[in-house]
Amino acid sequence: MTEFRMPSLGADMQEGMLVEWLVKPGDRVRRRDAIAVVETDKAAIEIEVYEDGVIETLLVEPGQRVAVGAVMAVIARESKSKSMAPEKATRESVPRAAEPEEAAREKTPPSIPDTGTQRIKASPYARKLAADRSVDLSTIEGTGPKGTINAADVEKGAAAVPSRPTEKVSSTPTKEKGHAASPQEAPAAGPNAEKPAAEDSQTAMRRAIAAAMARSKREIPHYYLQMRLDMSRTLHWLESENLKRPIKNRILPVVPLIKAVSLALRDVPELNGYWIEDRHQISEAINIGFVISLRQGGIIAPALLNTDEMCLDELMEALRDLIVRTRSGGLRSSEMTAATITVTNLGDLGVETVYGVIYPPQLALIGFGKTMEQPWAENGMLGVRPILTATLSADHRATDGHRGGQFLDALNRYLQEPVNL
Repeated sequence: MTEFRMPSLGADMQEGMLVEWLVKPGDRVRRRDAIAVVETDKAAIEIEVYEDGVIETLLVEPGQRVAVGAVMAVIARESKSKSMAPEKATRESVPRAAEPEEAAREKTPPSIPDTGTQRIKASPYARKLAADRSVDLSTIEGTGPKGTINAADVEKGAAAVPSRPTEKVSSTPTKEKGHAASPQEAPAAGPNAEKPAAEDSQTAMRRAIAAAMARSKREIPHYYLQMRLDMSRTLHWLESENLKRPIKNRILPVVPLIKAVSLALRDVPELNGYWIEDRHQISEAINIGFVISLRQGGIIAPALLNTDEMCLDELMEALRDLIVRTRSGGLRSSEMTAATITVTNLGDLGVETVYGVIYPPQLALIGFGKTMEQPWAENGMLGVRPILTATLSADHRATDGHRGGQFLDALNRYLQEPVNL
């Protein structure tokens, strides 16, 4: 038997709220399957299991707040022969555990009963939106991956249904985010009935960001470096490549930047990893946390996994998918915990230079500003080039300015040879 525990999905996460289970007792699960949706102060996240088995017992009910590390479910490990069997696992097909484990299981709370109804595939944000707008999800056709209903599908469905009066009590959010209030829980209806819940959500997110950033500045001795990069070769190459592609498949300028960061980290791996338990831990995997702004306000930095192994087209597709799922509520726990370094791009807002704050326990953050036409001298000739300022915020416990400078030099070198990205 294995205990499935609430994972830590952020540097200062202390608890999360279970929104829904995606499995029921008796279901077989495989490594990296999403088995539940948990809401944190920043987002609703699909949490994954990290070994094969059969769901034995679900110990937490939707709506409960669960501390990080608390047991949420019990999973029975499968034997090799059982895991390869084609038929669906049942409780009877799970190998019997030893007597001490059997006795321990009798002391656990009863499992959540299966309602027998087929689960509708929908993102957490789509479910909340449907509840707020009194839209029946069973009448909506999902256009997301594997038919998953997303926020856009709910908006479309809401527009197609004639408006009808609803009770104010049933549409007023409770203090628990993402759930409609019951008549017993709802506050008195009024013109500002929904405002406190919205304010609470934003306050919680800002508090989570503040805690992480305060810890970063308190514990991490930052050093900062910047370098101006000539982007003419990369932009000319990108323009030529995009002319060969349909509009929907064109590559955004930030994608070569992410790939160049990934390759530069191969040259200077000390920046890629974590400072944990007063020790520098270098990660073999290069997972870029990319800062994404949320529609309701705030930011989040989920990870693009193994970016150094992707071609630019694959990276563009992965980035597009990550942004859509971040804003519609479809992130997975591995994407929230696996980032080994963070990239933030504020050039589209006109920002010229970004001095970022490292997200603990990571070791560095790369900031990109706006690409601007500026005077540039090369080989004794003065001209005008598209210039981008790249910055590095790094942990002085793990590296020093010499290695940081080598990283920026490698980043620049890769961007001057875009055909090799």
